[in-house]
This record gives sequence, C-alpha cells and structure tokens, in this order.
Amino acid sequence: MTVAFEDLPPVSAFPVVPGRRWGPGLWWSATTGRHVAAGSNAMRAQLMVLDRDPDVTGLAGRPVRLLWRDGRGRERAWVPQLFARYRDGTGLLADCPSHPEAGGERAVKAAEAMGEACQEIGWTYRRLAPLDDVLAANLKWLAGYRHPRNVGRLGLMSAVLEAFTRPRPLLAGAEAVGDPIEVLPVVFHALWHGQLTTDLEAPLHECVLVGPRDWNGPGETEGAK
Repeated sequence: MTVAFEDLPPVSAFPVVPGRRWGPGLWWSATTGRHVAAGSNAMRAQLMVLDRDPDVTGLAGRPVRLLWRDGRGRERAWVPQLFARYRDGTGLLADCPSHPEAGGERAVKAAEAMGEACQEIGWTYRRLAPLDDVLAANLKWLAGYRHPRNVGRLGLMSAVLEAFTRPRPLLAGAEAVGDPIEVLPVVFHALWHGQLTTDLEAPLHECVLVGPRDWNGPGETEGAK
C-alpha cells in the first residue's frame, strides 16, 4: 500500500508480436506529464479513458507482477497491463483485452487471483471492455489536443469557455471567438480536459452541440424547450 506503483517502470517489456499492425509504444499522459508504456491499441484506448478521468492521479504500464499458487500447489504468475492511482489513494489493476475471450483460460484464472488480491488491500481489478468504435475515434481525435500547448494565447481559453456558456454547434461557437484555425484546437483541448462537454458516443462534426462542463447533453437542451 505504501509503494508508488504509478512511478515504477514495467517489470517486463510488452511483447512484440510479428504481423500485428500496432506494437508496444509510449502514451504521453496529460494527467502526469510523463510517458506510460502501452502494449497494444486496446490498452492505448483505455489509457485515453483513464487519462481524462479527473479522479485519476497516476498511471503506469505493467509495474507489478502477482505470484500465487493454484489449487495443486503450482506457482503461477501474472503481470496486469495497467495500473491507475485514484485521488483517494486506492488503485486499479487492469488488463485491456482486444476482445472478451482474449487470453483464454489462463487469463480467466489470473483474473480470479488478481481480483482476490486486490480485494484484500481495497483495490480493484478489471478486464476493461473494448471501447465502442465511435467513442474510441472521438477520444483519439481529442487526445491529439491534450498537451498544454493547445491552451492557446493568453485569454483565448476564457473566451472559448464563455462562447459555450450555452450549448451551441461546435463550429459556430468557434467562429464566434475568432479564426477557427486558431480557436478549434483550444475547443478540443477543453473537451479533452472536461472544461467543455459534448456527446462522445456520436461522431464529432462541425454541427455537434458543445456545452459547458455541467451540461448533460442534447437531451437536456431538448427538455428545456
């Protein structure tokens, strides 16, 4: 409980599988300002979700290995892909399968052991379900604007937030502030960090409604009418 797993390097490297279109890499975390080792496209997608979560304070790839003995006394080991530290000090250990059956029976047994171990110390273990294609695409787009450089010039972020005090179409709000080429990166940065909100379950486009942080989405606007 006293170990800062979020600060540790991977206990073992992510495997490189010949023939796969996406291999191990690094994800720059907006939460920590550091790189996190990522082993697959599915893991990168889950890192995007956690990196946007305001309750997450730390992230690490494969920082811990669990050892245990099975019912027949044989030693078993498992390295979960992902660790996340939450604001309250608790932790999440997770695997990011590309499909529900990934890993087979060995992964199922490991999930049982991981769940029991995490429960003992007040943490959580999960096999994170793959993201919907539309949500994954939207997060990937917004992630391109997560870096602080996209805050823009002095005063621009304040103007953007003011422009979307009431929900309005994305491009119309950007044009109300200034040149969309300059303004849109700031809007996307605000959407990534939760300063603005939109329906990420639907494809992003120039007419999608964007609103303030506490807006509940298009349904709220329609109900108000």
